[in-house]
Amino acid sequence: MIAPKASSSPPPITRRHALYPMLVLYALVGLMFGPIGHHVGEDTPESKTHPYFPDHIWPYPILAMAVLVGLGLMALIGQPLLQPGQPADPRAAIIPLPEWYFLALFQFAKLGPPFITKAVVPGVLFLGLILWPLLDIRLGPGIAQWLGWRSWPAPKRNVITGTIWIAGLAIIAALTLWSALAPQLCIPWPYNGPVCGA
Repeated sequence: MIAPKASSSPPPITRRHALYPMLVLYALVGLMFGPIGHHVGEDTPESKTHPYFPDHIWPYPILAMAVLVGLGLMALIGQPLLQPGQPADPRAAIIPLPEWYFLALFQFAKLGPPFITKAVVPGVLFLGLILWPLLDIRLGPGIAQWLGWRSWPAPKRNVITGTIWIAGLAIIAALTLWSALAPQLCIPWPYNGPVCGA
């Protein structure tokens, strides 16, 4: 009987080998961070480098103090809001109010037919927010050509979309402030009589 020859090379690590994921991870770390002992700072000229201490460390204590002072001022100013109010009375008649971020929608719901102001308009606005980038890309060049512009401006320089967004935010802010700060302010409204704040 003839014995097989012993191989001097180790068996290869294939994809099915148990150590293959460890070997890949080790290779990826080497590729990402480069050779050991070599740092990016070594390639930078000495005139363009800054020491970490004191040049880079000084903003952090200042930022920490600004945060602490800001939190202290908020705690001082907001202290009356943290005081407990009246105890709960289940027999008392209360008018439920939504959280502040829904006050504009709550106030808008009073201005027209319930189905339109509570379902249709918020649904259209929600879909409009989702589809806004697509509408801007598709309809923008056509509007620019209609207005005689060379091209549709970038989002930060676009007068039309900027005006639409600022007007929308102003309407939301006005409805929120009307509901929160001026509940006794009533305006005559053609649909269902005078509309008051929250």
